Amino acid sequence: MKKSITVNEFYEKLKAKLRLRLIAGSKGINRSITVAELNRPGLALAGYSDYFADKRIQVFGKVEMTYLEKFESNLRYERLKKIFRTKVPCIILARRMKPCEELLRLSQEYNIALIRSPYMTMKFINQATLFLEDSFAPTITYNGDEVEVFGVGMLIIGKSGIGKSEATLGLISKGHRLIADDVVRLKLVESNYIIGEGAKITRHFMELRGIGIINVQTLFGVGCIKERKRVELVVSLEKWDPDKEYERLGIESEYIRILGLKLPFITIPVKPGRDIISLVEVAALNYRLKKLGINPAQELNNKLMQVMQNKALGKINDSIF
Repeated sequence: MKKSITVNEFYEKLKAKLRLRLIAGSKGINRSITVAELNRPGLALAGYSDYFADKRIQVFGKVEMTYLEKFESNLRYERLKKIFRTKVPCIILARRMKPCEELLRLSQEYNIALIRSPYMTMKFINQATLFLEDSFAPTITYNGDEVEVFGVGMLIIGKSGIGKSEATLGLISKGHRLIADDVVRLKLVESNYIIGEGAKITRHFMELRGIGIINVQTLFGVGCIKERKRVELVVSLEKWDPDKEYERLGIESEYIRILGLKLPFITIPVKPGRDIISLVEVAALNYRLKKLGINPAQELNNKLMQVMQNKALGKINDSIF
């Protein structure tokens, strides 16, 4: 998990999107932001500073600025000074609000960046919060491929040389989408779901033994790539072991924990003659059915149980045909 970002990172990443402009306190541009939340300092301006969220970016909107206008200059300076003394990361003026002289002076005195945006206050807070939550989200790197198959985000893992990239290429050639090849960055979002993405420098590229590096976007078109996708199903490819008992019914679901979340997990044994691409496609479709409450294995089991029950009651003969 990333523990902090600088105000400069925040500014540069959102500069174009939120039309940010640094108007004072440029020496404070390298201050650290350590929390993903923002704060509107209305209570602090009114004189109540207990539990003031000094670790958060402070956002001044129309309400805060019109309230400050009611004060005499000296009182306005003192109220603002209490906020600046806490060494907040930076201060944002939303709604294209004009900074008062006291704000500009204190920003320079305490080396705290004063940034301006034309966006509505709540819209700015929403967009900035999304960026910060994404920046501070727990992440992990997995060796594998991620593809979108019939709308399902699938993480394909397995030992080196088992055929992950080959299976992914086969899926792409059938119209499915590549998210990442070889290295997948997984990020926990809102402690609720996991997003996978590839490294920017290698995005849309694949390494194939015997061929080399290929550009998927160039070869198969822009419709066969996607920058990020929620991971819903993990597929493990492994070499067929004749002594291992593989799942044949699928009544009991398996799971794997990634970043603290349980994700559905299946193992597909690989050996010559097995159509791994079709099996992965079927796994995606079967997962979608289960999400709709349809479990083929459970349906068959229920039918067999009914037959056995009827047989015990003498209602039918021994044949199941």
